[in-house]
Amino acid sequence: MSGVQSTSGTPLVEVKALRKSFAVRKGWLGTSRELWAVDGISFAIRKGETFSLVGESGCGKSTTGRLVNRLLRPSAGEVWFNGQNIGGLSEDKMRPLRKEMQMVFQDPYASLNPRMKVKDLVAEPLLIHTKLSGAERDKLACKLLETVGLNSYHAERFAHEFSGGQRQRIGIARALSVRPSLIIADEPVSALDVSIQSQVLNLMQDLQEEYGLTYLFISHDLSVVEHISDRIGVMYLGTLVETAVKDDLYDHPLHPYTQALLSSVPVPDPKLKKERIILKGDLPSPVNPPSGCRFHTRCSACMEICKQAAPEFKEVKPGHQVACHLYN
Repeated sequence: MSGVQSTSGTPLVEVKALRKSFAVRKGWLGTSRELWAVDGISFAIRKGETFSLVGESGCGKSTTGRLVNRLLRPSAGEVWFNGQNIGGLSEDKMRPLRKEMQMVFQDPYASLNPRMKVKDLVAEPLLIHTKLSGAERDKLACKLLETVGLNSYHAERFAHEFSGGQRQRIGIARALSVRPSLIIADEPVSALDVSIQSQVLNLMQDLQEEYGLTYLFISHDLSVVEHISDRIGVMYLGTLVETAVKDDLYDHPLHPYTQALLSSVPVPDPKLKKERIILKGDLPSPVNPPSGCRFHTRCSACMEICKQAAPEFKEVKPGHQVACHLYN
């Protein structure tokens, strides 16, 4: 386990039947249709743990992250943070909660203003959420840079003067500046070299121990997720198909989609042969998803009921939930 597990198991975040749609225009007549990026997912994140969302590109995991911290408003369902339903809060009431929920984005360079010095980038949240003086903000910014493995003299530089890994460290320092409870990390290492990925992941784990952080970690890379997660949720076409404790999911995956994903993870041993599960067909369009189970068009275990009825997402053994007719 990677995180500082809460002894009480109290959820910091609860997502209940969350849905989000976007209007999509098609054809020369501009006909509008709804695309359900997130369609009825539910999960909880306990204080001090790392909960990861994995799945193919377009499955809705990044949209889920933006719904959790209210960068997007849900079309239906609820998001509870620390016992409060934040889905319907006005921006004025949401503002005090912003410092409790910070984000680390995929592209560290795109998320850093190239015209601002690093000390100002890191201290910007302090300007909004605290009453510290300029000198106090600068001092704290330098301390945070040292916390994430940089030096205080880096504070006078600009973002373009750093490598990708260093930029991501700056992004993490900025997220830490207001001492949040939750950090939503959206593909935070996918743009980095493998050796740098390991350094950033180890840094995030060290900071979790030091600051008592809770992570919602979003990634498509199952090797990365295995390194940092406590629990994992697998998404497919806007829905959750399986959630479990990391070791249970990797050792005993239940859903055919999870089994296919895990079979694609490279094994660092050329002598060890691993059977790949090759999914048939293409990923269906979220504008017009399949009836019944959304995975049935690509599933080798598809039954007639899979085409007709969506499976219930239920617990099949302690801490392990799956949405599949094979376990009904």
